[in-house]
Amino acid sequence: MIRVWIADVTPLYEEKCYKRYYEGLPSFRKEKADALKYLSKKAQSVGAWVLWEKMKSRYGLEDDAVYNLSHSGAWVMCAAQEGNSDGSVRVGCDIEKTGQMRLQVARRLFCREEYERIVREETEEQQNDCFFRFWVLKESFLKATRRGMALPLNSFCVELNDPPRLARQPAEYPEPYYYREYTVENIPCKMAVCSTDRDIDSEIENCAL
Repeated sequence: MIRVWIADVTPLYEEKCYKRYYEGLPSFRKEKADALKYLSKKAQSVGAWVLWEKMKSRYGLEDDAVYNLSHSGAWVMCAAQEGNSDGSVRVGCDIEKTGQMRLQVARRLFCREEYERIVREETEEQQNDCFFRFWVLKESFLKATRRGMALPLNSFCVELNDPPRLARQPAEYPEPYYYREYTVENIPCKMAVCSTDRDIDSEIENCAL
């Protein structure tokens, strides 16, 4: 089963809290945080790892468990597989703070069907909502493949069904992929998980740091 958590990292903007969590990081994560210029980015980096560690503790996960991290604004997200795994399961998650849609980005990078689905919406608010749904769904698939943006966004196509599904996917990733979307009241973000494990948490857990 894929477990899914989010956390607000604003407590890490306070120096004492940041240092407490920072000191518990492995050296490579400290180096990653140290390389970042802004406090908000440092808090994201530290907070995402802390969230993963909390999930490991809750579910008794091993260090080599399959997991993925994401962050946007004041929020971090982690999706991880609970249970025995041989490493064959793929999982990707994405969280994106919503704002003004970038329709030109959708026209240039999304597949034709996705762009047309966005512009069919009647209002700008609905188009905006549709754009960011596509964005996190597509990003979560990219992360599940472990290719990231090396895989073109228009090389696969997502349909906004309930749940969403891949209508077309790259030949090198023929296995079935499953989606789950999340919304949390008063959190202005879109969130999605994509995995080859069809058993994905129906509810997202909001973890306090």
